[in-house]
Amino acid sequence: MTPSTWRITRRFLRQDWRSGELYMLGAALVLTVAAITAVGFFTERIESSMTRQGGELIAADLAIDGSAAPPADYLGQATRLGLVSARTLEFPSVVMGAQGPQLVQVKAVDAPYPLRGRLRVQDGFTNPERIVEQGPPPGEVWVEARLLRLLEAPLESEVGLGETRLRIGAILSYEPDRGGGLFQLAPRLLMNAADLPATGLVSPASRVKHRLLLAGEPAAVDTYTSWLKPRLPVNFNLVDGRTARPEFESALDRASRFLHLATLVTLLVAGSAIALASRRLVERQIDAVAIMRCLGAPRHLLMRVFLLRLTLFGLGASLVGCLAGWLGQLGLVAALADWFGADLPAASLRPVAVGVATGLIALLGFAVPPLLQLTRVSPLRALRRDLGTPRASTALAALGALLALALLILWQAGDPDLAWKLLGGVALALVTLVLAVLGLVRLAGGLAGRARGVWRLGLAALTRRPTFAVLQIAGFGLGILALLLLAVVRVDLLKTWREGLPAGAPNHFLINIQPQEVEPLRAFLHGHGIAQAEIFPMIRGRLIRIGEHQVNPSDYENPRAESLAAREFNLSFADRPQADNRISAGQWWGTPAAAPQFSVEQGLAETLGIKLGDRLTFFVSGHEVTAPVTSLREVRWDSFNVNFFVVSPPGLLGTESATYITSFHLPRAGESMIPELVQHFPSVTLLDVDALLKQVRAVVDRGVLAVEYVFLFTLAAGLLVMFAGIQASLAERRTEHGILRTLGAGRRALLGSLAVEFTATGLLAGLLASIFAELTGWLIAERLFGLQFSFNPLLWVTGVLGSGLLIGLAGTLATYPLLIRPPLQTLRRAG
Repeated sequence: MTPSTWRITRRFLRQDWRSGELYMLGAALVLTVAAITAVGFFTERIESSMTRQGGELIAADLAIDGSAAPPADYLGQATRLGLVSARTLEFPSVVMGAQGPQLVQVKAVDAPYPLRGRLRVQDGFTNPERIVEQGPPPGEVWVEARLLRLLEAPLESEVGLGETRLRIGAILSYEPDRGGGLFQLAPRLLMNAADLPATGLVSPASRVKHRLLLAGEPAAVDTYTSWLKPRLPVNFNLVDGRTARPEFESALDRASRFLHLATLVTLLVAGSAIALASRRLVERQIDAVAIMRCLGAPRHLLMRVFLLRLTLFGLGASLVGCLAGWLGQLGLVAALADWFGADLPAASLRPVAVGVATGLIALLGFAVPPLLQLTRVSPLRALRRDLGTPRASTALAALGALLALALLILWQAGDPDLAWKLLGGVALALVTLVLAVLGLVRLAGGLAGRARGVWRLGLAALTRRPTFAVLQIAGFGLGILALLLLAVVRVDLLKTWREGLPAGAPNHFLINIQPQEVEPLRAFLHGHGIAQAEIFPMIRGRLIRIGEHQVNPSDYENPRAESLAAREFNLSFADRPQADNRISAGQWWGTPAAAPQFSVEQGLAETLGIKLGDRLTFFVSGHEVTAPVTSLREVRWDSFNVNFFVVSPPGLLGTESATYITSFHLPRAGESMIPELVQHFPSVTLLDVDALLKQVRAVVDRGVLAVEYVFLFTLAAGLLVMFAGIQASLAERRTEHGILRTLGAGRRALLGSLAVEFTATGLLAGLLASIFAELTGWLIAERLFGLQFSFNPLLWVTGVLGSGLLIGLAGTLATYPLLIRPPLQTLRRAG
């Protein structure tokens, strides 16, 4: 760049800023960058929280997880290598307090725990944290603060856990190996493993997660890992600091991608504002460019000046957007504060770089094509105002916007397949939207030919500027669509889901029922008027082979299939199918003594590629169980009855160690029996579905709140589109109104025509948004959630009439000052 280029660029930037030419362009760019960086800062802080202090993720250097206690030789080998060890057990249970039962996530630890990291506790809600080196002593438990609030119990009080009572000694504020606890529903209760036998909660068949923690010198840890891997059974997992939270990392990755892609909606809407603001900027720069051409400025100099102006301006606006994004992520953290057990670390500057790059790509993609018109301004324009603005290339403008959008989608999606599918969907939606707008504008032109008075003037204004009308209506439509999806469609879907639960559906589950408790529990429930509850056996097993093919989670591309292949299944046995199961293929066994075979849920079979006749091998209680698949079942999971993915005849699994499970409906009036149930069967875990659903809905609502928070940027961008659209046409409207006033049109008639034009624009945008919102709601309900979708008149009233009223009123008020000036003054200003 030559010194003259920099000098001219700086002069233009100062003039643009003083005249306010760049305010609209800057606001649109700041909004786009703020949306991108707010999500970027937020997700990076979570990732940093997960990856810092590697070993603290598991409170050790190495951990062995399993549904049973690890073999003794594992600990013996660790001792020989000089490794320190500790044991933990985790399981859900219920504690009894003064206010009744409360679901908790129990964690029993022995004395050396934790081996890496340190626990933090408080001696009161307002007391400062103190660091402790080991877990609670025998006879004492430490609990999360929210458990104290739920129980309305003070410190030093006692809670009943199983068959014993333990004293609450402190508030547990931090444990290093909280793991997936960032999103745990039940509060934590930390106890000493020495107290576990007295509770009577754990038996060989109980659903307990055993973990052996190991720590020591890196060389010894590596030697132990090499020794263990070939000996590790399929029902145990080896975990280190790098693999401690794969499920959360996967969920975070998907959530991060979704929120980043949601910000692209803001980019799409704000892109319309950038294009409209660029159009106005072009109109205001024509005279200055014409004079420069008269003074000998070549086109290549003008091109360099415009590109440099845009780049410098884009850098400044993007940095302001990054600051706004940093402030915005504080709102996201506050909205989701309940999800995190500890303060999040500060973010790096990487989101700033991403935000600046996004801002420049968006600006150059949406704004450069309109500004290229200025390089074609004729020097004669300085003398002949009738030459007007050089005609813009619609194809070039569309191509620039599409390339910018494609590049950002490919970047933000992180997955090429997902990106191309999304890009294809966005392109199809935009083409459909543009064609629909063109059709509606053409319809408005036809109506203008038949209308009279202000109606004719207002409708004709849409057809005089078809390209502008398409851009404006499409931008309005996208903003209104986002609002309708969040405010109306989401509410409808949640309402349909909640109301879709069948009347009398089970609302309580009992799990961890021991074999000797089955008949006494059945008698207890019958004595309290609950005769319909069936009690089912439940055996844990891991699928290791389908036919001769070893089941390896990494072989599956589908995330759900990968998750299913990595988990332990709850198997069961029965002599007849349940009432809400339907055999869709094959045949159910006729007698309880039937030959070994399996019945598989149809969805599981489709996900894992299981077919009739395939031989499945499960690892159950330390040995393999193999049988063919003889039937597939359709299961109504929404019935809330107990159901299983895989069922066998009693002759196959009936001899395996099992716990039992049941579900039943308990009216609110009958909940007085719950304390008695917990007292009689302390080892049984009671799950209140209503309470769980309430907590799940709270988590979902938090997630929805985060998405709504991101879409606030979209709505602000929609308002910018409206304001930019009005501003972009002011110069042309000023001339038109001056001519019409000279020809005798009164202010009232012109005001009426403006009201008709903007109201019609709002109605058309609202109509398109309502159609797309209804279609999106139907696709989400029917295809994704399998819900019954119903037509909502409120959506159309809100979308069509609401947007017509809002845009009509705002547009009319914004352009009213044009009618106040005398016609002569207006025409002289127009040249």
